[in-house]
Order: sequence, then C-alpha cells, then structure tokens
Amino acid sequence: MQRRNLLTGLAQTAALVVATASVSRSALAALPEAVQQTSPDTAAPLHPATGRPYNPVVTLNGWTCPWRMNQNVKEFHLVAEPVVREMAPGFKVNMWGYNGQSPGPTIEVVEGDAVRIFVTNRLPEHHAVHWHGQRLPNGMDGVGGLTQRHIPPGKTFVYEFTVRRAGTFMYHPHADDMLQVAMGMMGLFIVHPKNPAFMRVDRDYAFLLSAYDVDPGSATPKVNTMLDFNLWAWNSRVFPAISPLVARVGERVRMRIGNLSMTNHPIHLHGHEFEVTGTDGGWVPKTARWPEVTADIAPGQMRSIELIADEPGDWALHCHKLHHTMGPMGHSVPTMIGVEQRDLLDKIQQVVPDYMVMGDKGMADMGAMPMPLPDNTLPMMAGQGPYGPLEMGGMASVLKVRANQKPGDYTDPGWYAQPPGTQAREWTGAPPPAPSAPSAPGTPHTANHGDTQPYPQVRKPGPHAGGSH
Repeated sequence: MQRRNLLTGLAQTAALVVATASVSRSALAALPEAVQQTSPDTAAPLHPATGRPYNPVVTLNGWTCPWRMNQNVKEFHLVAEPVVREMAPGFKVNMWGYNGQSPGPTIEVVEGDAVRIFVTNRLPEHHAVHWHGQRLPNGMDGVGGLTQRHIPPGKTFVYEFTVRRAGTFMYHPHADDMLQVAMGMMGLFIVHPKNPAFMRVDRDYAFLLSAYDVDPGSATPKVNTMLDFNLWAWNSRVFPAISPLVARVGERVRMRIGNLSMTNHPIHLHGHEFEVTGTDGGWVPKTARWPEVTADIAPGQMRSIELIADEPGDWALHCHKLHHTMGPMGHSVPTMIGVEQRDLLDKIQQVVPDYMVMGDKGMADMGAMPMPLPDNTLPMMAGQGPYGPLEMGGMASVLKVRANQKPGDYTDPGWYAQPPGTQAREWTGAPPPAPSAPSAPGTPHTANHGDTQPYPQVRKPGPHAGGSH
C-alpha cells in the first residue's frame, strides 16, 4: 500500500464542499488519509484496532479501507479516480475506481456506528456516491441532482450518517450511472452486528459481480454495451486469476455476493449444499431458509450464503450461465462443429502458414493450443489444473477445503490430492453388461447383477394434479 495525504490543512479545508448543511463542524477538520491499493491479490482481513469489535470479512482480490476514529465517529476517505486494473496476469484494463483499484476498498463498520465518509473526485466529470441499501437521511443518499449537488472534478464532499442495521451492502455512483459503473466504480459496504457472536462464521468472504466489454487488443471498456459483454468478473478479476476460497474441514463459511452487472447470475457450488442466510434487506430467519446448491442473484441484489465445509477437496464455484465462464469471443463466430475444413485449411495456409483449424470438433482445443492473440487480449479459455486445461474463464473460482488448513490461514494450499480409489478413472476391464428392459410398474425387476429391487407404485394424477395437496 502507498499512503498519501490529500487536501490537508486549513487552506484545503476552506475549499471543502459538504453534502448537506447538517454535517457537524468536526467533519471540517483535516481529512483522513486516502489509502491506496494497487495489488490485485486478496488482502488479509483487517481486524479492528479502534472502535467496536467485529469479525472481519475477506474481500476476494480486494481489501478493506482503513479508518480513523474522530470523537467516536469512524472516518473514511474515498478517492474516485481513473485506475488500471489487472484483470488477469498480463491483461490490464483502463477503469475508474476508488483509491487505486476497481472495485474500491470494502468499508466495514458495526451496527450503530456513526460514520463520516469523505469522497474526493479526481474523475474528468462530476460524481456522487449512493450507499446502496442503507437507511439514512435523504440528503446523504447520494443521488446527484436529486438529493445533493454533484461533486465537481477536484472537489471533496462528505457524507455523514449512522448505520442502522447489520447486513451486506454496497456503494456505487449515482451520477452518469451507466458509464461510471460500466467503468468499474463500485465497492462493498459491510455492516457487522453489534454482538460479534451473532451469526458468527469461521470464514467470511465477499465479492461483487460485474461485466465489461473490452475489444481484443484494447484496454478500455465500451461503456454503451447493454448486454453483449465479453468479460464476466468477480471483483474485476477473471478466472483463473480469481483467488481461491479456502477453508478448514468443518468450518462454517459465508460468501457475500453482490451483483452490479446488467443480468442475473446463478452462482453454483460443487460438493456442498448451502443456505441463503441474508439479503440486502436483512438476515433471513432460520425458519425461512432452505438448502440449495445454486443461488440466482439479480442485478442490484446482495445475497449471503452459508455452508459447512465438510467435504475435503477442490470444489468449483462458478456462474451457471456457462458463457459467463469464458473469456472474450465474438458473438457472431459461426459454429463449425462437424464441418470438414481440410480443403479450406490448405488454401488458407498458402497465404497464412501458421493458420490452425479450430472449432470443428468442439471448442476445447482453444484451451489447450497456443494461439496468437493481439497484445493485452485475454484468452477465451484459460487455466491449468493438476490434470490438464480447466477450460474456464470469467466468473469462476475454487473452494479449497482441507483438513490441515489452520484457522485464520488464507494461503492457497495448492491442488488437492485425492485419496487412492476416490478419483474417476478409465475402465480397462470387461465391458459392463447391457441393462435389461424394465418390467411393468409394480412388478419385481431383476438387474443383471442379481439384485432385486421393486419399482415404486406410481399414482395416476387426479383432477387436481396441478395444485397442492
């Protein structure tokens, strides 16, 4: 991290622009430091050194914003500015963000805290910050033109309110909204419960879903794209550059997921079931929860899911819109499966000797074969696992559950070594016998292996078959 002081001293204070006239005089003291972070790595949880205690979250490929205490008020400083985000090693995108990064730093507070957030605008246009899901005075809601004047370039506004309920929230612009969010401006806002023992978990992860449209070889998102995005990201990172989520066997794990893209994302976890325990509207009562393996998260929604990590291994965690687990590729590329391209290949190679046939047997060879790409272009399929190409990109990561992962240790334990006899393998014995035809319902059925299992009786639907009984 690099620390820098912005607009300190009486001369700068005189130029400070406040969001509403109700901000107290203490807010006009010298500004807190605006801490910068440019590393794309997942930072360790920030345990509170001042203020009330809480159990911190881990922001996937992100970090938590430090604060200072000023007469029992938590003060933060966000700087809205152009940033360069490394979405994957060697692939950098020009974005807008906060404090050197997209998303901006996670803000962590405790229910009942008085907070003061300074926002300095270093963008080339005006700005305003909306505190998504918060109950607060109307003048602090952050909607430019409606609840406040816009923050002009070079000016600083201050927002001051008391957080009134625990939960998972976010912040994002409400000025030139589509462009600024499309450029990567967003961040998490976590409000912890007053009682640290309430709904305590052993590991608490948080990340935001977003999408970008970056042409191959370019570095700036196309902000007018509505739906045809080609980069699907978690905290502005794409697989395999998204950090794994690690856990010790038996630990309770929470994942807080917010969606600031323009479409819904069914987030699916392998190997475990979970419950939705929270939304941006509050915690879900235990009596209202149900087991799931996929949680669909709509635009503007937050969901908290919880599970017991009791199955050791490396478990895929990904969006189940499967084109969201791929890198950029043109939507107009035709399907070539089954098309014989040999005659065409010979002709093209006379002009382009290095040309390769791709896609006639499927798309998997794009993850295994090196292809020449323009500079600063993300491959469509990327990532190597212990047994070959993973053939994924975009919105995906891995939940790594280990028996020997120490509590509080978030380092990557490497790939999982399955115990002997527990991995799918090639069958080299005699071909399995063909199944016999099923018997009529209600009569015993004898399988080829000699076991006898009766088929269940099937009740014919009555006149109210479509209703509940």
